[in-house]
Amino acid sequence: MVAPFLPDAEKLAAIREALPALSAGIYLNTGSVGPLPAETAAAMAEMAVWERDVGRAHVDVYEETLVRMAEARAAVAAVVGTDVSAVGLTHSTTDAMNAGTLALDWRSGGRIVTTRSEHAGGLGPLHALRVRGGVEVVFVDAGADGDDARTLAAFDAAITSGTRLVSLSHVLWTTGAVMPVAAIAELAHDRGALLIVDGAQAAGAIPFRFDELGADLYAVPAQKWLLGPEGMGALVVAPSVLDRLTPALGGWFSFERVDSAGEAVWWTDARRFESSNFHRPSIVGMARSLGWLSMYVGLDYIHRSGTARALAAARRLAAIEGVTVLTPTDRMGTLVTFRIVGWPAQAALDELGARVFAIARTIPGLDALRISVGFFNSDEELEQLAGAVELLAAHTPETLPPRRLLTILNDR
Repeated sequence: MVAPFLPDAEKLAAIREALPALSAGIYLNTGSVGPLPAETAAAMAEMAVWERDVGRAHVDVYEETLVRMAEARAAVAAVVGTDVSAVGLTHSTTDAMNAGTLALDWRSGGRIVTTRSEHAGGLGPLHALRVRGGVEVVFVDAGADGDDARTLAAFDAAITSGTRLVSLSHVLWTTGAVMPVAAIAELAHDRGALLIVDGAQAAGAIPFRFDELGADLYAVPAQKWLLGPEGMGALVVAPSVLDRLTPALGGWFSFERVDSAGEAVWWTDARRFESSNFHRPSIVGMARSLGWLSMYVGLDYIHRSGTARALAAARRLAAIEGVTVLTPTDRMGTLVTFRIVGWPAQAALDELGARVFAIARTIPGLDALRISVGFFNSDEELEQLAGAVELLAAHTPETLPPRRLLTILNDR
């Protein structure tokens, strides 16, 4: 069992035992979806069985759902460093980015500033507003290289007095660079704009406190670094801006009641962004994973171990002749993006998957590979990956020695 005060070596062994998916290969794609703790899977299965056998129609089930949702909100608040009233549940980071972006009144138009390295989940609502007309979207070509001075200069020039929203990622999904969010928030606020942040590659991966970050809205996924189920997430909203935002889409949970005139009375906290029903096993799973991380594994251990292993992996890969690491090691979180000379990214990924069972991904726009290094990865498997990369870098796809094949003899 994972306990809070185990020595690091014993803790890592206990953590790995509690994450069964780690036995399927070298798990290096938490930036897409993380390994589910056995404890979380069991809790979700128990809830699914209860729904099957007892049913979902009794009014007590609804009341129980509200309790479980409160647990999930509290778990998010503990991880990102804010009050529970600032947290509203969503179905994903994309859902949260949509809800936060569209909550401003755009009928009179306005200007939005973002970067060229954003994920589609954050760009979607920006493009929708631009197509609708009256909203200008300005793209800043900075941030991916970790040069904060250049990034801030670019944002300083782009955020004009007419800018109403700045939208960016805390950690870029492409190169893994950590953005200077607090400094950009100051620029935005000085010119009357709000800041919404895509926290998909930061929440649960790197240390920060929302209350000290300067962001007005912050989108969180459950399934990535928080190791929760898919289909869950959260939108964290600074209390100071709540009255400036109106949910674009209402739902069963997004208002407290309907008054005598038939008007919705919105929640006075971030619950006003909860727009529809939620899958109860997933609510339970989200709360259980976040609770497991914060109470048993420990956020300090997670942040210290994950970032240290990622930095070590980036330096090890950069030392291999023929490998170019695109991630700025002085401004990185837990993502490492790199290229191998002479190898298309997908071909390299296929080989690494076949040779050492590496589970990673490519960044098509950069023709590069990306590994997500977690607190649960071992030094041994990261060295195994590096050895395989070293082999590829010493060859081309045409000269690479064939893999050893296991011949299975059929005695029938």
